[in-house]
Amino acid sequence: MTDPRESAPLDVDAAEQMWQTYAAARPELARTGPEHTVERFGDSARLADELLRLVTHGPKRATAELVDAFVSAGDPLPRVGAHWIACDGEGVPRVVLRSTELRVTTFDQVDAAFAWDEGEDDRTLESWRREHSRYWRRTCAARGQEWSETDEILLERFTVVWPPELADD
Repeated sequence: MTDPRESAPLDVDAAEQMWQTYAAARPELARTGPEHTVERFGDSARLADELLRLVTHGPKRATAELVDAFVSAGDPLPRVGAHWIACDGEGVPRVVLRSTELRVTTFDQVDAAFAWDEGEDDRTLESWRREHSRYWRRTCAARGQEWSETDEILLERFTVVWPPELADD
């Protein structure tokens, strides 16, 4: 099964331009490390746009991903202070995010405060569990795996640091 994100490649050149502009304007934050990744939310263009809109025009200041998704992709886990450039469904970079908190846990250990910070649906733990279990069943199946509630999950809180009109600080 093909990953639907592959249909719209990420514009890495535009992301690098965004990073350079941000780093020049905010060197005190950017110098916490040259480490930054270029990514998008979700597993489809539609979901990427929906979740990015919650970041740019809403309450979303957290995200969650299975640790195995990083391992399967050969990507290291993020670290506090690291940046990532979030792209829309078409692969166009829109914002620079900075990780402020990371925690590895399991599905049953996610709390209502994290669900609220993730800012999706009605922001309750109940809806968080329902929607994330659907998402992880789907994404694991796409990798030929089966999702389990005992799988490790990386919970990440972040701030928006660029562009200035959207920045949290």
